[in-house]
Amino acid sequence: MHSFGYRANAVVTFAVTILAVMCAMASLSDNFNSPSPTADVKVFVFVAVEYKTPQNGLNQGNNLRGKDYNFTLHWHIMPKTGKTFADKIVMTGYSLPENYK
Repeated sequence: MHSFGYRANAVVTFAVTILAVMCAMASLSDNFNSPSPTADVKVFVFVAVEYKTPQNGLNQGNNLRGKDYNFTLHWHIMPKTGKTFADKIVMTGYSLPENYK
């Protein structure tokens, strides 16, 4: 007959072995189930036309005849978790004539 120490050792060893196998299976399934990076990100992109007037430092919209204006490309990257990232590119030096033919 085995003593209490032998039986306790067998039970603890079996439990630790089962826990180690479960941890290994969980880490493997995590690696296989990780989604692709594009599935977790939303990107919003828009273009704004901006120009200056004596009354306002920055306007957006219509009535661009004879004014210098900029195209501004804005984008917002929104991951499923984490911080939202926003940036823009300003393309300067555009203008429209006063009159059209």
